[in-house]
Amino acid sequence: MANSILKNIGNTGQKTRRVYQKRLPSDSSKDYYYMLRDTGNTESLIVEYGFIDNSNDLSFLKDNYKDLAESVIKAILEYKKIPYYPPETVVTDTYKVQSGDTLYSIAKKLDTTVNELKEINNLSSNLLSIGQILKIPTKNVDVGETDVYQVKKGDTLYSIAKKYNISVDELKTINKLTSNSLSIGQLLNVPSGLSSVNSYIVSNGDTLYSIAKKFDTTIGELKEINNLSSNMITVGQKLIIPLGEETIYVVQSGDTLYGIAKKFNTTIEDLKKLNGLNNDILSVGKILIVKAV
Repeated sequence: MANSILKNIGNTGQKTRRVYQKRLPSDSSKDYYYMLRDTGNTESLIVEYGFIDNSNDLSFLKDNYKDLAESVIKAILEYKKIPYYPPETVVTDTYKVQSGDTLYSIAKKLDTTVNELKEINNLSSNLLSIGQILKIPTKNVDVGETDVYQVKKGDTLYSIAKKYNISVDELKTINKLTSNSLSIGQLLNVPSGLSSVNSYIVSNGDTLYSIAKKFDTTIGELKEINNLSSNMITVGQKLIIPLGEETIYVVQSGDTLYGIAKKFNTTIEDLKKLNGLNNDILSVGKILIVKAV
């Protein structure tokens, strides 16, 4: 268990040392630390996340304490072979495996990852059987305040999502929709005041080159700000657009103020001031201004 915890803490970005057991000099059958000696027949250990007399450790702890604590929870559940669900993950739907399906194709189709599918379904391998029912994880999306939109004739989820600069998946999550069907007069929650943010919904025929040219930026900048590893984009995908000295960033799972500040060569204090934040808590989908004129 100790090695699993150390590995998960390392995955947060924290530098790790090693696992060791210190014995009491007067009785080597006992642990050195009284907290461990006094816990009886339980599997106990001490986790040191960092040192408050080290300025780098202190800064990292302040910005990542939730991720560090969560990494220990994840490690313990893995050790006990109990399925782990990240805090922002909820199970809202199921999927029936079809002929030709693979975990990769299902994950891609349903906007998740192979690892998340395996964790939430307690799978130890990538093997699937036709007719198997899989739980599907979806992300909670925090869009702040919302307005209400009434569906009109000719509306589709895609057209409404594009109007409000969000993705179809986000629109479905906000409204807890399990299909793409809409009815005239239906009321939908939509983001309030987000239609003018620096984001763009990919349309048919778009390429990174054409989008970069349209917004007077470069393919490299688009790929960097959207964490793209290739030039491939899909219709309906939401891209963040860097405009001049001001940039909008959508918080991703695992992001911290420290990590975002480092990515955009700014400071945590500037990010908090620019976005009116009074604490370091971020939520997936939150829109941040990361640079200003």
